[in-house]
Amino acid sequence: MSLVKRTVRNALVAAGAVAVLLSSTAAYSAEKVYRLKLAETWGANFPIFGDTTKSMAKMAEEMSNGRLQIRIDSANKHKAPLGVFDMVKAGQYDIGHSASYYWKGKVPNTLYFTTMPFGMVAAEQYAWFYHGGGMALMEKVYGPHNLLSFPGGNTGVQMGGWFQKEIKTVDDLKGLKIRIPGFAGEVLAKLGASPTNIAPGELYTALERRTIDALEWVGPGLDLRMGFHKIAPFYYTGWHEPATELQFLVNKRSWDRLPADLQEILRVAMRLSAYDMYIQNTHASAENWSTMKEEYPDIKVMNFPDEVMAAIRKANDELLAEQAKNDPLAKEILESQAAYLKKAREWTLIADKAYLDSQAEQE
Repeated sequence: MSLVKRTVRNALVAAGAVAVLLSSTAAYSAEKVYRLKLAETWGANFPIFGDTTKSMAKMAEEMSNGRLQIRIDSANKHKAPLGVFDMVKAGQYDIGHSASYYWKGKVPNTLYFTTMPFGMVAAEQYAWFYHGGGMALMEKVYGPHNLLSFPGGNTGVQMGGWFQKEIKTVDDLKGLKIRIPGFAGEVLAKLGASPTNIAPGELYTALERRTIDALEWVGPGLDLRMGFHKIAPFYYTGWHEPATELQFLVNKRSWDRLPADLQEILRVAMRLSAYDMYIQNTHASAENWSTMKEEYPDIKVMNFPDEVMAAIRKANDELLAEQAKNDPLAKEILESQAAYLKKAREWTLIADKAYLDSQAEQE
């Protein structure tokens, strides 16, 4: 073959390759971009909780090569921190990031999917969600409202809260105005307290102005930044939220409009960002607890007295029995949680608790 012919042939091959490349690039560029809107209960740049939504959106965009883009509107923009359920259900937003127990006034059975007093710790609860039937039960609750709910990040065991006065007896709970959501609020109400739920951005002012006498928020990882230690010296250990799981709430129509691969990418991004939040909060709590001990030594870390804890446990058990008696779906959820807790806790005690006890004995 002459040099001219070889040159022409090579040019044609190269031109063909370029044409194929340009064609595939054009096809790729023409792929539809899906843009979703997410409303979160938290304010702009709220640490840990807000980091979780940003992380999820970033992963979803990167894993989809830009085909899935999620815009995040914080509470300061949409102005409805405790209205996320309604906004996502109505399709005003495609996704929400909040906590399931905030919706107990609308759909009572939603409260079981955040955490329950004296219930599972984070590892046990995640196992229940993904391997013990928890996700299917959550779908039963949210499905009739055109919603899907996914675990959205765990805080681990939360502290029992900041109190302006020491709790010495059960009588000290009577008339106590306390910010505490979920089932724990109902338990304390049964003992005479006045529980309320307040949006995160309003908590410090409410405590400072004595609109409330006490509040529970999360733990050192988030509490230090909020400044509660400046106005409430008693910091009680927890009983009410042993594994507080946030949620990603997804409008079912928005989900169904996504291609199967983008559904899976979104599912993975939500699951991984939820796990990352658990790790991040554990780290932040360790760091902030060290800071609090050094810089604010007057904080009084307290356990509730045995008499108070016995009364709380009794009220909790009585309320659970009432819930199960009055609502078949509540009964199904509670029985599932109780059975899984019994099974998982045996291993937790043999593994984690035995290890921690053995280390404490050697210190």
